[in-house]
Amino acid sequence: MTVQHFTPEGMLQPVPYHHVAVGTGTKHVHVSGQVARRADGTPVAPGDLAGQVAQALRNTAIGLAGAGASFADVLRLTFYVTRWSPEKISDFMGGVEAVADEIGLRLPLPPASLIGVEYLFEPDVLVEVEATALLD
Repeated sequence: MTVQHFTPEGMLQPVPYHHVAVGTGTKHVHVSGQVARRADGTPVAPGDLAGQVAQALRNTAIGLAGAGASFADVLRLTFYVTRWSPEKISDFMGGVEAVADEIGLRLPLPPASLIGVEYLFEPDVLVEVEATALLD
């Protein structure tokens, strides 16, 4: 296996992601920030954080597949969420959980960061997802 995810004893637990990923492959895959848009640019789930998280992850899965990768190959995910507050975590995780089986995203997640931002590139975009994967 190219990527191994784990959380060593002594690190904060439980969290919805692993703290560590170790990769042994040589082909790097970087999926740029994906948002809740269809291929034709149509917005998905305006105003709905859970729905936008789910669609952004679907788009990330498409990007990974295009490079011959899957979420099993992901070393790291980075989420940018507009106007973040801790009260939004249930909507955020609801979006992740709603789509995880569909796209092959195992829980807990690969190592991940959730970064609160004031604004993304369009006013209706609530979340953006970046992925880094490693293949043999």
